[in-house]
Amino acid sequence: MPEPSTIALISTGSIGIITQFARRHFRELKRAYDNIIAGVGIVVASPIILFTAIVIKIVSPGPVFFKQERVGWGGKPFDIYKLRTMQVDAEKSTGPTWAQEDDPRLIRFGKLIRRAHIDELPQLFNVLKGDMSIVGPRPERPVFVEKLSKEISDYRKRVNVRPGITGLAQVWHKYDETIADVRKKVKYDLLYIKEMCLMVDLRILLRTIIVSAQGKGAR
Repeated sequence: MPEPSTIALISTGSIGIITQFARRHFRELKRAYDNIIAGVGIVVASPIILFTAIVIKIVSPGPVFFKQERVGWGGKPFDIYKLRTMQVDAEKSTGPTWAQEDDPRLIRFGKLIRRAHIDELPQLFNVLKGDMSIVGPRPERPVFVEKLSKEISDYRKRVNVRPGITGLAQVWHKYDETIADVRKKVKYDLLYIKEMCLMVDLRILLRTIIVSAQGKGAR
């Protein structure tokens, strides 16, 4: 009969092999459950999206939905969808800028919509299209990717996976205010890419629900 220490060593080795195999094939599994979650999510969220769209149309002239170019998997650009929470042509006089605390460009109820993360729900369609994943680094605009890549050496490594509606950086770090904040978020993103697996995604999703219920992480 093998010694206990030998059995433990074999077990540990087996677990390691299984873990490596699961992580190697996780991207295939991830795409499958992304589609399932996005499909179910659209059905569940449709009444919320419809109600919010009506509110936006009443309080602010202009389109209900907002489309913006972002940098996706492998650096490929794509259009991200959101419910509009800012005035039409909000950046016409300023150019591309980050959202601010109590942003004056927000429409009526815009802050509430953002705090509840309702504006992000249309991105479930981005997931079905294959542009995004449910969990992953948040996609950024090309102008900011170009700028931040010059200041943060590992920034472009974030595009090695599909961007997500939510991510490790979003549920564990505050909103970006400085380059130091972005650097910290990049570390979270790279940690996620290194450790990504089903259990990690499920924990991030659970944390996302908690953060959204508390109205954190958005402006």
